[in-house]
Amino acid sequence: LLLGCELTASTKSYTFQVDEEDDSDHILALSVVCLTDGAKDECNVVEVVGRNHENQEIAVPVANLKLSCQPLLSLDNFKLQPPVTFRLAAGSGPVHLAGWHRIMHREDASFEEDDELSEEDEEELPPIMPAKK
Repeated sequence: LLLGCELTASTKSYTFQVDEEDDSDHILALSVVCLTDGAKDECNVVEVVGRNHENQEIAVPVANLKLSCQPLLSLDNFKLQPPVTFRLAAGSGPVHLAGWHRIMHREDASFEEDDELSEEDEEELPPIMPAKK
């Protein structure tokens, strides 16, 4: 699924979250952050707000864009785990964020167990022999 949002002076943040009851794994990958039509020549700082392993909120700047020197930044599919908030920490934008959202459905645990080979079913591999000269 494709993701796109725009941060402006009036809409400074966008939160991407998934249903907590969903039994799937979600990955959000940020590809491009760019200034769009109407942007001023000022520093526009975009940060990602999430939670660390101690459930404390952390904010990390991911882009500092300026129309005259760096209007676009490729983030090479910077992967994040939802929920995550994108925030315009400085500047008035508009800043467009683009990426993708991948949903990976978890397999049934019983199916995984049935799919595995038992030790008796596994073939024995021949030992590795030294190369001949």
